[in-house]
Amino acid sequence: MSANKVDQKKKKSIADLSDDELKGKNVLVRCDLNVPLDDEQNITDSTRIVKSLPTIQYLIEKGSNVAICSHLGRPKNGPEDKFSLKPVRAKLEELLNSDGATIEVKLAPDCKGDAVKALIQEQQSNTVVLLENTRFYKEETANDPDFVKELGEPFEVYVNDAFGTAHRAHASTEGVTKVITGPSVCGFLMAKELEYLDGAVNSKSDKKLAAIVGGSKVSSKITVLNALVDKCDLVIIGGGMVFTFLKAQGHNVGTSLVEDDYVETAKEILEKVSKIEGKAILLPKDIIVADKFAKDATTETVSFDQIPDGWMGLDNGPITTEEQKEALSDGVGTIIMNGPMGVFEFPKFAKGTMDLINILADLTKEKGVTTVIGGGDSVAATEQSGRAGDMSHISTGGGASLELLEGKELPGVVALDDQ
Repeated sequence: MSANKVDQKKKKSIADLSDDELKGKNVLVRCDLNVPLDDEQNITDSTRIVKSLPTIQYLIEKGSNVAICSHLGRPKNGPEDKFSLKPVRAKLEELLNSDGATIEVKLAPDCKGDAVKALIQEQQSNTVVLLENTRFYKEETANDPDFVKELGEPFEVYVNDAFGTAHRAHASTEGVTKVITGPSVCGFLMAKELEYLDGAVNSKSDKKLAAIVGGSKVSSKITVLNALVDKCDLVIIGGGMVFTFLKAQGHNVGTSLVEDDYVETAKEILEKVSKIEGKAILLPKDIIVADKFAKDATTETVSFDQIPDGWMGLDNGPITTEEQKEALSDGVGTIIMNGPMGVFEFPKFAKGTMDLINILADLTKEKGVTTVIGGGDSVAATEQSGRAGDMSHISTGGGASLELLEGKELPGVVALDDQ
């Protein structure tokens, strides 16, 4: 499938549907309710449920008969109690009623079949049906046509609000659009993800587009890095992947993480950028090095070309952060961050990431710069910093965010109705 063949921002959302298209209709909503659970089946982070609420509440207000489907975890051999959506049902009901509403969430015994049909047919106002884990069936990920038909059969409208799984052509994300005869549209969360992520990389703005690409390995980010180098005016590289680039420039990197198989690739990227006027790659000028990979390591701050033998780089130094601030403050209109600058899980090596997050948040608040945080570790660091609320958008998709930034089409988006 060729990149950007479909304008993924120009998909219908539930806001485009008339009241008549929603009132009294059986609506299947694909949410991403794949929340983390502890050993006692308690939800440890309900963010994904919270993010799904606006779409669910809107449909309830419009008089739709709402049924929700999702996966949870990776069940291997059919139904397993530890992957049941039972804890999600309780939390979803609690959150839907936090403002005094009286909505009952009923957990279906399955995601398809006669029992589900009966629940949908008997559904009263102010009730929501939560279908059981779609991945209890291997046919879900295989996008099996018979499974698709059974899953979609009771419904008249389909809403996909699960951006985190939109890069998968599964039965509940793509297949059902072929059997549900009414509209297939984005939910509010999906629409926002497409607006910010797809909008950022395909922006026609006169202002500069900057990307921050961090994380430990070049190999896991090489496709997105190449795509962003093509599209962006400025690319800031951080994290462990820095050292593959420094080695490509001929510098000693001590015992820092290096992917020798990607040194030539790093050279090619640096060479490509050097030949294009107005484009720049920013690598660290100073680095916090450690004598071991540990919270209690001895540390020093050294120049990028003075990393001692036997030491490893684990964070950016203050000169680097100041240079990043200057570059990002120079006519940049949109910044995409994907990956941290250092091992932020260890307090000694968190400053480079946290200071950069503060810079982005301040640019949004003070200069109106659009800041998009995409990628699991970037999101975790931003939440940890306390500045998440100051960013323009925090993406809920890991792999989906990366694929969209790479310019790929997402099957779960392509399948939806155009505006």
